[in-house]
Amino acid sequence: MKRRVAVARLLANDADYLLMDEPFESLDYQTRLRMQQFLISIHETFSKSILLVTHQVDEAILLSDRVLLMSNKPGRIAQDLEIKLDRPRDSRSDRFNEYRAMITSHLDREVESMFGSESMQVQTMPKSQASS
Repeated sequence: MKRRVAVARLLANDADYLLMDEPFESLDYQTRLRMQQFLISIHETFSKSILLVTHQVDEAILLSDRVLLMSNKPGRIAQDLEIKLDRPRDSRSDRFNEYRAMITSHLDREVESMFGSESMQVQTMPKSQASS
C-alpha cells in the first residue's frame, strides 16, 4: 500500500517522469506481480515516462520499452536494448525468452570479466590432508 501511495504522490505533482529505484525488491512474488500490473496501468493511463532501476531480468523485459545494460567497472551503459514486444507481454513466449537470453548472456560476461571463471569453483582438500 505504501508503494501505491508513493506513486500517487508523484502523479499528484504532475511530474513528467517517474524515477523508481528497485520499487518492488522486498515484495513477495504475488504482490510483485500485482504492483507490476499497477505500474503498467499507471503508464497506460497517464502516459508518464518511467525510469525503473531493477536487478530482475524478467521485470525489466515485462515493464520496459528499453533496457540499459551496465558494464562492470567502471559502471557505464554497455548496451541499449530496445524491447520490441506487444503488450500485454507473455513471459513464456519465445521472443520474451530470447530477450532473457540476451540479457543474461550480457550479465554472465560481466560477471566473468569481474571474477573470472575460477572464482566460483569450490576448492577441496585432498582426502589425505582432510583427515589429518
